[in-house]
Amino acid sequence: MEVLSVKDLKVEFANGDHSFTAVNSISFSLQAGKTLGIVGESGSGKSVTSLSLMQLLQVSKGTQISGQALFNSKSNLQVDLISLTEEHIRKYRGSDIAMIFQEPMTSLNPVFTCGNQVAEAIKLHQKVSGKEAKVKTIELFKKVKLPRPEQMFDAYPHQLSGGQKQRVMIAMAISCNPKVLIADEPTTALDVTVQASILDLLKDLQQETGMAMIFITHDLGVISQIADEVVVMYKGNIVEQGQTKQVLENPLHPYTKGLLSCRPASNINLKKLPTVSDFMKVNEDGSFSETGITIAQLRNELVLTEEDRNNHTSKLESQSNILSIKNLVVSFPTRKNIFGKVTSSFTAVDHVSFDVRKGETLGVVGESGCGKTTLGRAILRLVDANSGEVNFEGHNILNYSDKEMRLLRKKMQLVFQDPYSSLNPRLKISEAIIEPMIVHSIGANKHERMYMTEQLLNKVGLNVDSMNKYPHQFSGGQRQRICIARALSVQPSFLICDESVSALDVSVQAQVLNLLNELKAENNLTYIFISHDLSVVRYMSDTMIVMKNGKIEEMGDAKAVYEDPRSEYTKSLLSSIPN
Repeated sequence: MEVLSVKDLKVEFANGDHSFTAVNSISFSLQAGKTLGIVGESGSGKSVTSLSLMQLLQVSKGTQISGQALFNSKSNLQVDLISLTEEHIRKYRGSDIAMIFQEPMTSLNPVFTCGNQVAEAIKLHQKVSGKEAKVKTIELFKKVKLPRPEQMFDAYPHQLSGGQKQRVMIAMAISCNPKVLIADEPTTALDVTVQASILDLLKDLQQETGMAMIFITHDLGVISQIADEVVVMYKGNIVEQGQTKQVLENPLHPYTKGLLSCRPASNINLKKLPTVSDFMKVNEDGSFSETGITIAQLRNELVLTEEDRNNHTSKLESQSNILSIKNLVVSFPTRKNIFGKVTSSFTAVDHVSFDVRKGETLGVVGESGCGKTTLGRAILRLVDANSGEVNFEGHNILNYSDKEMRLLRKKMQLVFQDPYSSLNPRLKISEAIIEPMIVHSIGANKHERMYMTEQLLNKVGLNVDSMNKYPHQFSGGQRQRICIARALSVQPSFLICDESVSALDVSVQAQVLNLLNELKAENNLTYIFISHDLSVVRYMSDTMIVMKNGKIEEMGDAKAVYEDPRSEYTKSLLSSIPN
């Protein structure tokens, strides 16, 4: 039975004399009890589609929404969601059709407890007392498998983990038994194990309630786990749709082929990751042409042979250590007495030891809270270590003065997860890249530094016209390239990349990973690559460390750890990766 039929949906945004079509006359349908996956990169129109169905777009002068979204409500009335007034859409929004957003922390009010926020949603749509709403909320918390549901009712959002906050959002969304649930990138910011548990939970709830679901993501691996049918969107258009198995096993459109190929493969080693541009060339007028290459052909060309691997390993084994960590401990106080003395603490990094050779990439992987980011910051002296040694080029830098560390930072740089918050929004790109050069006295004068900036932008694949623009004028992938250029501006020998691609679309992620590998070979760099994504770490790394609760759970050759893990924890991480 069809529960939702979208026909010729079009969304246009106007700004002065210019207009932009975010969704271009798309049509699709949703069956009761089934899941429709909508997949595409940032800017493809997938989130705008869902927001327009819920009438959650901030409609301003010049915004035009046309088409139909025929919805069969609980009362068996067919209504057009697009044409409903604000007063009428409220009757259906939350009750008949609900939504889960990507970032639960921004969706929950930080000044109210989680329980009260869900209870408020129940009281809004159901005629129940506050006491009844509380009982229903606790039952919902049990249904979404939140630990200690009674205590969770009185907990504030900041006291919960990312996965727990997302479960609260799911409880709120299903509180009125909606016929349709829209999940907009609900697992993008989560670890693979938490992601797997959320996907399982949504499937269980769907089976139990019979609700239909629209699941929006940029990850085709996730789509393969949860969707019955899939719609692939590109620049506001649907370029391919059909049964999930059929589309994933036999993609017809070059864009779909590109998305499928961008993710690091689990069964082969590649010299370079394929990108969308390998399958389709975009022309100046916005049209595209196919290259005609197949996924199999491209991967055959890019496969890393055993001989290549052996040569690379032999070269690394001949190198000396650039970094040697010995029994590193980092802890944070959790409680102090009235005299300011620490009475209890939390150990984030617990007696960690390892070596990194010159020219090597060491991958550090683990779930949120495992200590991997704290480890990276402690190596760079951005947080203080309690004990142990950080030996860089033979010297224990934990004993360095502030002046000595400032000099050393020319050699050691960090690329952060969020490129937007890493850049000063008031500085032009040229100023952002030149700033560290001035601090470290690189370049004889302004003219020379501008020339070096041009060279760096070319190196990271950006043109010179970018120099006079501001961060907000770039896409996420472009901003990350700028951050990499800024890190390289002081000519370092060692880079720590902390979740530097986790916020990017899969195709942009592939481009940035390829860039990092090219820069590594070109500039003889050494990397520590931190991520919660084992597939990415396996592709990037020579050696892999798996962390859990501040300790090293497993360490060894990246390929060996991935293909033959010894730790049960590593096995559980690997089994959670969507195929």
